[in-house]
Amino acid sequence: MDIKLLTVRSEIAAGTRGAGMGIDALIVASLDQKSTFFSDNHVQNIDDVNNILFKNNQYPNAKHIDGVHTMLERVSNATSNVLAKGETPFVLAGDHSTAAGTISGIKKAFPNKKLGVIWIDAHADFHSPFTTPSGNMHGMPLAMVTHLDNQSEAVNQPDEETLDYWERIKSVGTSEPKLSPEDIVFIGVRDTETPENTIMNKFNIKNFTVDEVRKNGAIETASQALSHLNDCDMIYISFDVDSMDPSISKGTGTPVANGLTVEEALAINTTLVSNQKVVCWEMVEVNPTLDQHNTMANNAFHILTDTVKSYKHSRIVKV
Repeated sequence: MDIKLLTVRSEIAAGTRGAGMGIDALIVASLDQKSTFFSDNHVQNIDDVNNILFKNNQYPNAKHIDGVHTMLERVSNATSNVLAKGETPFVLAGDHSTAAGTISGIKKAFPNKKLGVIWIDAHADFHSPFTTPSGNMHGMPLAMVTHLDNQSEAVNQPDEETLDYWERIKSVGTSEPKLSPEDIVFIGVRDTETPENTIMNKFNIKNFTVDEVRKNGAIETASQALSHLNDCDMIYISFDVDSMDPSISKGTGTPVANGLTVEEALAINTTLVSNQKVVCWEMVEVNPTLDQHNTMANNAFHILTDTVKSYKHSRIVKV
């Protein structure tokens, strides 16, 4: 099955500038490694609205939510169109908020199929405008697609315009929730706030900790994550590079100690995409402005190319 690289240079939902340049850092890494990856695969760029960053933010509990809504619509439509053509989207994005658009696009293409999500990340990304401590919307994509406002844990009182945009965001792609929280599996999540812990405990969301990865092995962890989603018809994988340890590189906006090694992240992703239920894979949050010698992008590019190879190899029809 052919893949389509969707590039999304949006960074409006991040708290630190620079993630929008992550795709170009990956391209630089490919050139440094003398790879033809970006010419060998079809690439479609999705226009961003990063110019909104020059304007004063009007939404303290959901920064630049108007632009985020625009980006989610664009990413959802592009993802859905790629899937409708029988191709598999491999998404390279800036900040993690646009993953909600990817998920919405998958459900738009396959509204009657049950979706499972494997979220490889240091963070749970389950905040809403009611619970966010920062207002940065890259911490909200899973709340967007599950429609979990978590108002019982509210620490903010968002204004009416913010809430109007929030409701529009929840209806991108389809008006219904895109997945159940029980159909989410975390790998490497280790930096959460109380409202997110409440959701994780309420819905018994499985989190394979880094310690568990070390104990059981990366390949076994990936296999267990897939087994956890046996009842799902299709699977989407979201890989945030901050799931890896900052000792590898500080080239991401929100690094958290005690993360995965490059080898563990590589083994997890290549194992996951070999599963026939996988319909989309995504990498986010490479930020070269925080890096030295483009180290994170070089490591991320290695993971990207091997993950694509694993996906393609697993889809070869054997006669």
